[in-house]
Amino acid sequence: MKRPFFILLFSILLGGLSAQENDTLNFQIGIITGTDTIIHRNIKEVVVLPQRKFKNKRQMRRYSRLVQRIKKVYPLAVEARDLLNKYEPEYNAMESKRDRRKLMKNLEKELLAQHKEELKKWSLTDGRILLKLINRETERTPYSLIKDFRGSFSAVFWQGIARIFSNNLKAGYDPDEEDWMIEEIVSLIEQGYL
Repeated sequence: MKRPFFILLFSILLGGLSAQENDTLNFQIGIITGTDTIIHRNIKEVVVLPQRKFKNKRQMRRYSRLVQRIKKVYPLAVEARDLLNKYEPEYNAMESKRDRRKLMKNLEKELLAQHKEELKKWSLTDGRILLKLINRETERTPYSLIKDFRGSFSAVFWQGIARIFSNNLKAGYDPDEEDWMIEEIVSLIEQGYL
């Protein structure tokens, strides 16, 4: 007599512990056709790229180095885009040149304090890729950004410095022709594949 009672009590307690509540936050959209229900779900966008066939190991190493460089540089380009979106309206709303210069000096000091040690370790190729990615993210060349925010003299000065190191601040970003590999890698990073 005691045994069936304990089994009944145990099953009630166990059943009460394993009961589940309906999840009201996760709705599914379904299309009912006749007696059939077809569930509709939004899935993550899938990027289809051609299969990369490398002719030799040298090309494969070059591609993997480019991936590593872009992974290192891309966060700074995104940060530049965000800072431009944040400070450009504020900058344009200021009336006096003095206030504008003061804003740019403070922003420059803040950025140097934050990234100076990291930038010292970069190569010229890293800088070249950063210029391309800033152009991609902001849709403006680094030369035009410097000219708009620091003036024509500064833009010409920094263009001269860049030319000494075989860079060009006026060079655009061409995702279809010259910079297709960078565009491909950035797309893969944005999708979360790299």
